[in-house]
Amino acid sequence: MKNLKSIALALVVVLSTVSVSAQTKKIDASASTINWVGKKVTGQHEGTVNIKDGALVFKGAKLVGGTFTVDMTSLTSTDLSGEYQGKLNGHLKSEDFFGTEKFPTSTLVFKTIATKTKDVYTVTADLTIKGKTNPVTFDIAVKANTATTKFNIDRTKYDIKYGSGSFFDNLGDKAISDEFELAVALKF
Repeated sequence: MKNLKSIALALVVVLSTVSVSAQTKKIDASASTINWVGKKVTGQHEGTVNIKDGALVFKGAKLVGGTFTVDMTSLTSTDLSGEYQGKLNGHLKSEDFFGTEKFPTSTLVFKTIATKTKDVYTVTADLTIKGKTNPVTFDIAVKANTATTKFNIDRTKYDIKYGSGSFFDNLGDKAISDEFELAVALKF
């Protein structure tokens, strides 16, 4: 009986020291999407931007990390076409907004992750746009080989102040909201 207790105790010690190694799951950039919405007093514009590369890190089934690079040169509006789409895309890529010639990518790096509910995590990450890094917090749902999130970003924190009522007076109906919305659907 004493031997059996010793064996059981040894088994408990061994099992408690076995750690689950992290598994990195590469994002399928061609099957993943980032949709954006930017609002102004007189309406809104929407579009897409592509993920260049990225990965989520899991320990077992639990999300423990993530890093992403976004191709800012792929930024495009989807609510316009022809000449008007070209003008808006050009303006969004200019120094007034994202300056994609100088800053062709943006990055997101998960810093802390807390389990909110089964399959839903609250993430605080460092977001870098135009060379400026600020923390953002959002919830992300992970199921099977997909992850989805939706959150807002204050563009003025990244020195994108064009048309901002927070920085310029007398804009009237030309004012553009400081926040834009991202809806992200990842496949891995």
